[in-house]
Amino acid sequence: MDFSPTEAQQDLAALTRRILAGHVTPETLGPHGSGGFDAPLWTKLAQSGVLDAALPAAVGGGGFGLLEQCSVLIEIGRAVAPLPYLASVVQAAAVLAELGRPELVERWLVPVSRGAAVLAVASGFRETGGRVSGVQTAVPFAAFADALLVETPGGVFLVERDARGVSIAAQQTIDHADAGLVRLDDAPGTALGDVGQALRQRGAVGLCAQQLGVVERALELTAAHTRTREQFGHVLGGFQAVRQRLADAYLDVEAVRLTLWQAAWRLSEGLPADTEMATAKYWAAEAGHRVAHTAVHLHGGVGIDVEHPLHRYFAAAKRLEFTGGGATAQLLTLGGLLAR
Repeated sequence: MDFSPTEAQQDLAALTRRILAGHVTPETLGPHGSGGFDAPLWTKLAQSGVLDAALPAAVGGGGFGLLEQCSVLIEIGRAVAPLPYLASVVQAAAVLAELGRPELVERWLVPVSRGAAVLAVASGFRETGGRVSGVQTAVPFAAFADALLVETPGGVFLVERDARGVSIAAQQTIDHADAGLVRLDDAPGTALGDVGQALRQRGAVGLCAQQLGVVERALELTAAHTRTREQFGHVLGGFQAVRQRLADAYLDVEAVRLTLWQAAWRLSEGLPADTEMATAKYWAAEAGHRVAHTAVHLHGGVGIDVEHPLHRYFAAAKRLEFTGGGATAQLLTLGGLLAR
């Protein structure tokens, strides 16, 4: 099995990296815990073709799919860019595209692909007669969402932000101010059918891809720091204990990479992927934790400064570690899957 990136993945990743490198800086990100959505950058990605490149050609996209979307997410993670690509494109837009309903394409897919709309995804709601109710906290990018895809026991519904009975209060997570406390009180929704599993699966794989970008870049920054920072008259990288921690972190990053692509490939091929996704999420959580702490420790005192660029990677890695359940939760899931 060959997980080498295709030419399309490489080109899309390179384009995304160039755009993000020119736009995502400490100044644009703002103080720790601020911001949360860079609307001009979202529009820039749309104008460059990044947002619609991995959507089906039938809805006006470039015809690529999940693997290419993961390549974009890795770059977003590397830049810790405040962009709703995971929820808006990888989950919501991709699922809406698969439904192929013209009214949904015109109303939502076209604006998303043009960078003119944001979609969020939430679960834990209930539905009665097409009306959706419930409360969910810390929904990613809900504070900026124009509509939400909400999962209920009776299926998934699209609920517009301006609909009656919808209330969204902005919240601040560990590294951004993008989340929202979503309250729905008999809000009218458009029934999308039984697509909840697709939303969850794409969300889990996409989260692992973003985590790969975060820890990969955190390790690069740490390696560069230890090559130049001196202690006791020697560069940090010259100490055996430091080299060992860097080596362990490298192996952790590669574990995230391998398990991510295995899960993403199986899902993209329509193969059973529950075990592979739980494995990938385990490594995204466990390795993400270890690499994040290694990066902070090897940076010494500046590693705990919330205004230092490295802290953004630490915070992002910790948020992604626990989203959807930490390492222990994934081990329990794997145990149940293997016991079948």
